[in-house]
Amino acid sequence: MTVEDTMAGRLARIQQRIADACARAGRAPGSVVLLPVSKTFDVDAIREAMALGLNRFGENKTQEIRQKAAALAGQGLEWVLIGHLQTNKSKDAARDATEVQSLDRPDLAEALHRRLLNEGRTLDVLVQVKTSTEPSKFGMAAEDVPAFLRRIATEFPTLKVKGLMTLAVNSPDPEAVRACFSALRQLRDRLRDEDIAGISLDRLSMGMSGDFELAIEEGSTEVRIGTAIFGARTYPDPQ
Repeated sequence: MTVEDTMAGRLARIQQRIADACARAGRAPGSVVLLPVSKTFDVDAIREAMALGLNRFGENKTQEIRQKAAALAGQGLEWVLIGHLQTNKSKDAARDATEVQSLDRPDLAEALHRRLLNEGRTLDVLVQVKTSTEPSKFGMAAEDVPAFLRRIATEFPTLKVKGLMTLAVNSPDPEAVRACFSALRQLRDRLRDEDIAGISLDRLSMGMSGDFELAIEEGSTEVRIGTAIFGARTYPDPQ
């Protein structure tokens, strides 16, 4: 195995590509945070990533966070939920997640707030916005976001909004992908003009292994990278 085939080699390449994309966009490299997405990868893979200095990981499911957090307790790790969250899983998210990036509807906000009150804690959240027309993509309609943010600010103080998140369209056309990222940035800029008390919109989580450079060029502050760091995922055969 060559250095390029190791996790260390893959991570170094991603970090260089982030820096190069920032340079093309006239941005400082430190303006973009890397969120390694460890969903479906085992605890040994996370330990390898930890040895490379990573301590914050993105996961799709609350049960996977719970299992990995238990196995790696006391290591100072942060677990970020990036997958769609069912309302009936809000208790698990309120207990185990450091942050939820997929807040996309009022009933979920209410359920999380209620659970967080029971836990005696607050939770950083990003509001997920739908910027593509794909039925498989989750997210709140852009026109509903202002009222949603105002409601969070007044009714759900345990939820600390830090920004917005989106998933771009799955398309070979880079301009179609870019349009999704541009739409989120423009929405964020309009929302900032409203200056909703208690709401921070400094962060834009957008861009994954296949499109993060376009996202950076459009203003992303955080890219969610899985396979380009951890390698190809293997999924169990369907039963």
